[in-house]
Amino acid sequence: MFAAERRQLILEMVRANGAVSLRELARVVQTSEVTVRRDVRALEAEGLLDRRHGGAVLPGGFTRESGFPQKSLSATAEKTAIADLAAGLVGEGEAIVVGAGTTTQELARRLARVPGLTVVTNSLLVAQALAHANRVEVVMTGGTLRGSNYALVGSGAEQSLQGLRVSRAFLSGSGLTAERGLSTSNMLSASVDRALVQAAAEVVVLADHTKLGTDTMFQTVPTDVITRLVTDEPPPHDDRATTELQALADQGVQIAVAGPAAGPGRHDVPLPGQRRTRAQLRNASNSLTPEQLQDRTPRVADLRRR
Repeated sequence: MFAAERRQLILEMVRANGAVSLRELARVVQTSEVTVRRDVRALEAEGLLDRRHGGAVLPGGFTRESGFPQKSLSATAEKTAIADLAAGLVGEGEAIVVGAGTTTQELARRLARVPGLTVVTNSLLVAQALAHANRVEVVMTGGTLRGSNYALVGSGAEQSLQGLRVSRAFLSGSGLTAERGLSTSNMLSASVDRALVQAAAEVVVLADHTKLGTDTMFQTVPTDVITRLVTDEPPPHDDRATTELQALADQGVQIAVAGPAAGPGRHDVPLPGQRRTRAQLRNASNSLTPEQLQDRTPRVADLRRR
């Protein structure tokens, strides 16, 4: 096990239990207590945990990562609308990579209808959603299973992506800001996502409004590498998400907005240079189908300030 993998496992154990002894950590990661003590010291230097006599504890104010059951129940309508809109970006015969996450799982369910599609993924949930799609070829990475999000991570996953080239990468994450881009709270997941990005000509981020303005530990995709953001329209009172959307657009990220209550027939792709009000966004959403969205992909707006 590499040092990064070992330290990530130590972090996850501390987050899950609050406090873990060095002896238990050494047993789980199958190394000596001397090595674990060195790992704990390095993680403490990064502010990720606190050392205590004979063990490690969760630092004050550090939040635990939500597991799959919690994530799957969060912003479900928004994720459905985002997946509907993002699916319109994928054409027949394409090769794409799809990262792990509940939003990308929703996207995969819609990609089952795209003929001749090849999907490379490290997500068991994405692969499961496409398992019975006769016209879609699914290629899975290698790696070590991370049970909290059913994803393959580690050096095996990253090495299996070397030399790969596809048209687009579809990724989700724990947070998205204009300053740092897409981020996640897991070191190994971030590393695999970066490998997925390296394989793609374009990067499409799928993030509902609750993730806008949220910054988490490990950067996966810097803002200047993100080609498009597919998101939902923030509620009227959510100034943080609205401000972050504009800031992302000002940095050249192309924005596509979907209304969570609208269903698959409502989509919005503003034109370059336009900055629309919420009412205009809602009204414009009625006229575009997924097929029209694909036709207009090169003109997806960057919503730059005039």
